[in-house]
Amino acid sequence: MAKIGVLDSIDRALVHALQIDGRVPFRRVAEVIGTSEHTIGRRYRRLRSQGLLRVVGMLDGTRFGQVSWAVRLVCTPDAAGPVAEALARREDTVWVRLLSGGTEIACGVQAGEEGDDLLLRRLPRTPRIASMSAHATLHMFAGWRSRTAALSEEQAARLRPDPLDDEHEITLSGEDHALLRVLARDGRAGLGELAAAAGCSQTTARRRLEQLRAAGALRLDVEIPAQVLGYHAEAWLWMKVEPRALTAVGAAMAGHAEADVVAATTGPANLMAGVTCRDTRALYRYLTERVASLSGVLEVETAPVIRTIKRAGALLPATPLPGVALSS
Repeated sequence: MAKIGVLDSIDRALVHALQIDGRVPFRRVAEVIGTSEHTIGRRYRRLRSQGLLRVVGMLDGTRFGQVSWAVRLVCTPDAAGPVAEALARREDTVWVRLLSGGTEIACGVQAGEEGDDLLLRRLPRTPRIASMSAHATLHMFAGWRSRTAALSEEQAARLRPDPLDDEHEITLSGEDHALLRVLARDGRAGLGELAAAAGCSQTTARRRLEQLRAAGALRLDVEIPAQVLGYHAEAWLWMKVEPRALTAVGAAMAGHAEADVVAATTGPANLMAGVTCRDTRALYRYLTERVASLSGVLEVETAPVIRTIKRAGALLPATPLPGVALSS
């Protein structure tokens, strides 16, 4: 059984391969790293059954006129956990994290340009939410990068899928939405399961899946807790940066190994970053040495991640919640 923070070389190579292509055949992974297809399949099933690894399919809402929002909520101490769980169950939330001593929630939402139902109507009316702010993503400098580099560049190249054709126009059908709901739970779901959900043939399911991926409408992500890879200090940074320096600071932080995601946003804090370090000492060094040295940074607010409620995709497993619902 894998221990937290202890993955062997085959486990890490498998994780890296899936981060390159979430639906890569296990046979190809085995060929690239020099082991058997049976071994790769067994390792994946073990890690997934332990809740340590999951591939999820996510719709890129920006391809369909949606806007990515980062929402910050401050709740009463008794409500933050249940409210975060309720948010995580919603299909329009992409990620949900509990921050800052357990009273603050940060979550990612895909919504229309006006913020849609969750932002404008439901959240402000939810009891025990003391304050809320929403920040639209204007530009992504880095987005949810891999922390695993177990494969050589030559090995990675053999696994890399074809380039995206994100200029191609694409519209979503009812069948597509059915496929996406399954992929949000399991990005490696078989064609039989996808076809049954969409009410179509396996040939049609395969063709549509390939079209969605090629157009960049479907993104495959790998969920793996940072602790499994040996990282124990996660934080969100809300930064005020001089407008003339925003692009330079964002690009510089995108080059930092500690930064998982870096985005320019609306609001008083115009740059948002999610960072992961080995421990709190490493986080301190990162903030005081690397971030502090960036010209144009006026202010940095650091919010430690207490617990990740939803990393990506659909929330698993679904658990009943005690007495909290978003207001209707």
